[in-house]
Amino acid sequence: MTPRIDHLVVAARTLDEGVAWCEATLGVTPGPGGEHPLFGTHNRLLKLQGEASPAAYLEIIAINPAATPTRGNGFKRWFDLDDPTLQARLEKDGPQLVHWVASVPDIDAALVAWQAIGIQRGPVLDASRQTPHGPLHWRISVRDDGQRLFNGALPTLIQWGPVHPSLQMAESGIALHRLRLRHAGAAGLRAALLALGGLEDMNVLDVHEGPASLSAELHTPARGRITLLSPP
Repeated sequence: MTPRIDHLVVAARTLDEGVAWCEATLGVTPGPGGEHPLFGTHNRLLKLQGEASPAAYLEIIAINPAATPTRGNGFKRWFDLDDPTLQARLEKDGPQLVHWVASVPDIDAALVAWQAIGIQRGPVLDASRQTPHGPLHWRISVRDDGQRLFNGALPTLIQWGPVHPSLQMAESGIALHRLRLRHAGAAGLRAALLALGGLEDMNVLDVHEGPASLSAELHTPARGRITLLSPP
């Protein structure tokens, strides 16, 4: 299995705000998610159809005010959720696309390949959460400072256990048509993606030079074509 787009990350100040955003923007209510004890976060999930990325999904994630991260003091939450600038932006502008995650068959080898070109993506953590269908297990690269790198355009890497969460998600009718990555260091971003062995989803993935941003073009039954754009 080659690396592929696993999921898009939409950050929200609260999970309720994230659900309301999804209903207003995409015209659907996201399905259930769960809690992440390591980071004190929780999420809701929405399956994304499409031949190019058949197992992709959209994650709406927020800090869980009722939880304390079990990873311990001195470690930041994933996806820059502890970053004051991002928190202020979520409070002012509401939920927004901030990142994406790539699934790899061998996360240890992928991180070694990135280290060889000077990218320190962080240690591999074993994570899990409970679902009505049983536990989900995965390994994921998270820096101690929680940074996404390349302003979110460089993916977090994940290696799933025997069960992928999209197998438990209801069909949404929403398809991922294209994911565009833009960064002033586009050459370095392309080199990082190539170091993974080439993404299976390169026909839906574009990398361009310019001000840092992510944009995801979705086809929705209720709203037609929608483009989610991360703030600069």
